[in-house]
Amino acid sequence: MFRRKLIVSLVAWLSCLGPLWAGGGEGHHALPLYAPQLNDFVTNSMVMVWLAVGVIVLFCRAATRKMSLIPAGVQNFAEWAIESLYDFLAGLMGDHLAKRVFWFFGTIFFFILVNNYMGLVPGVGTVGWNTVDAHGHHGFTPFMRGGNADINMTAAMAFTFAILWFYWAITENGLKGFLAHIFAPKGSFGALMMLMMVPIFLFVGVLEIISIAIRPVALSFRLFGNIYGGEQTLEALMALIPKALQPFLSWLPAFPFYFMELLVGFVQALVFTLLCAIFLKLICDHGDEAHH
Repeated sequence: MFRRKLIVSLVAWLSCLGPLWAGGGEGHHALPLYAPQLNDFVTNSMVMVWLAVGVIVLFCRAATRKMSLIPAGVQNFAEWAIESLYDFLAGLMGDHLAKRVFWFFGTIFFFILVNNYMGLVPGVGTVGWNTVDAHGHHGFTPFMRGGNADINMTAAMAFTFAILWFYWAITENGLKGFLAHIFAPKGSFGALMMLMMVPIFLFVGVLEIISIAIRPVALSFRLFGNIYGGEQTLEALMALIPKALQPFLSWLPAFPFYFMELLVGFVQALVFTLLCAIFLKLICDHGDEAHH
């Protein structure tokens, strides 16, 4: 009986939300590539990012409000999540590097994850108002938009990591070791062979520099493309319902795919963090932690 009432309540709530999903009953609008501005300084994706930060802060306060040696409830879940991520990164990068950089990797993982999941809340990207520009073209501006569905957000995270990558790489290897890791020949060679290998490794070093420069761009578009594509897919599925039924059943075709997007949200947060960890490990690998 309780389950039946819960399902009926959920369907009624979604049905009431249906007209808002459709932008006030005017039909579905494709999610633009850019984040619309709500005023001169704030975009709707910025609002979602602030809300995500607020959720993380409230969760951390709830987990640390009454700390105990034997964790329970929210504290137990928080410690399990953080320790699992730390152990995963330590197994990949080694304890020394993991201790030094976990503050960034832990933050970036949970920040991306919460943003991805908040973008799946019904109404995000679809509740807003209809607009008409000076040329008479009709448009739609949602109140909120998934934070990672904005290329500016994913680029900010990727290029922040790129700056930190240079700092960590140089401080771990020294400037000479950093340049040698990129340009110097690897292995032992005789004098004649060394002369032959130097131009080859210089060329390889130039290719490595190009690869390093491309990494933040690839990180930005990989995360943005997957999250933006998922939100566009859900929006397109909602438009499959006949227009007369959209105010009540527009959520139905997209509902099963929400579960897939939950998995995608977690996987994309993990992939972004994992790739950053691998890029850092490659430049800081001295060969003395092979047991990891």
